[in-house]
Amino acid sequence: MTAAAPHDLTIRPIAGPGELDLFNRLPHRFNEEFAGDLEDGRRLPGWMWLALDGGRPVARAAWWGRRRGDDPFLLDVLDLDDALDSPARVGIGERLLRTAAAAVLPAGTRPPPYSRLAPPDWRDRPEVRRGVEDRTAAAARTGARMMVERLRLEWRPGTPVPPPTGRLSFRPAAGREELVGLMTRVLEGTLDAYSRDDLARMTPEQAAAGHYDGEFAGFRSPREWWRVAELPGGEPVGFVVAARNAYNPVIAYLGVLPEHRGRGWIDEVLAEGTRVLAAEGVPRIRAATDTTNTPMAAAFRRAGYTVSEHTLEMVWP
Repeated sequence: MTAAAPHDLTIRPIAGPGELDLFNRLPHRFNEEFAGDLEDGRRLPGWMWLALDGGRPVARAAWWGRRRGDDPFLLDVLDLDDALDSPARVGIGERLLRTAAAAVLPAGTRPPPYSRLAPPDWRDRPEVRRGVEDRTAAAARTGARMMVERLRLEWRPGTPVPPPTGRLSFRPAAGREELVGLMTRVLEGTLDAYSRDDLARMTPEQAAAGHYDGEFAGFRSPREWWRVAELPGGEPVGFVVAARNAYNPVIAYLGVLPEHRGRGWIDEVLAEGTRVLAAEGVPRIRAATDTTNTPMAAAFRRAGYTVSEHTLEMVWP
C-alpha cells in the first residue's frame, strides 16, 4: 500500500555534516562517501537538499564537483520515498529539483547532467524499473532529456591480463600538447554521446582541451601512467589514460586514431592501461562506455571487464 502525498513540505539544504544522518535516511550506494566528499570539498552542504514531511525525508538531491572550489559538475543524487505513489513522488522530486537548482546553480549557465545508477537488469525488475523511471520523470519535468545509457565496468585482480605482443610499443605521453592533439584526432567519428554533444557546440580542439583541463588535471596519480601506443617506426596509433580518481583506479580515456581503426589495436591499448594499474596492486579498475558504443564495450568484455551497473545520463538544454 502506498502513502498519500504530504500536503506541507519543507525544502532546504542540510545545515552541515551533522545532518548527514538525516540526509542518509534515504538509501543510496553513495551514502558512505558523502562525509569524505564534504571534507574534501567535492560536495558542499548547500549542494545537498532535502524535502521534509514533518522532519521525515521524502526526497533528496545532491550535486558533486570534481574538486574543491569548482562549480557543481554532476547531479548524481535524486532519491524519492518509494512508500509514496508514483505521481506523488514524481511531483515532489520535480518541486525539490526546481527549488534546489534555483539556489545552487549559477544563473544563466547550463545545468550539470543528471546521472542515475541502475542495475544492469533494471528494465526486467518492475519495482526497480518504476523507481528509475519516476526519478528520470522528475528530472524530465524540469526540462531534462535522456542523453545516453552507459555501462559501468569493473576489472578485478585475478582476471588474466594479456602480455604485450610486441606489435606496439608504449611510452608515457609527452605532455598536455601531445595528449590534447591525440584526443582531438580520436574525436573524428566518435561514438561517445557526450563527445558528440560537445562537437555540436565547439571545435574538436576545444572539446579535447576542455576534457583534459577539466578531468585529467584533477588526477593525483602519476602522469607516467598515461601511455601512447606506437608502431615500430614511432607512428602513434592511440593512447590510454590510466589514473586514480578520488575513489578508484580508472581507465579514464582511451582511443585509437581514425586511420588505425579496425585492426584490433584497441585491445592492445586497453591491455596496456590495465597492466599499468594492475602492477600497482589495485583492488579493482573501473571504466565506463556507452551501451551504444558496441566496439568499445566489446573490447572491455574481451579484456575481462564485467558490467557492474548502468547509468542513465540526462542533460538540460
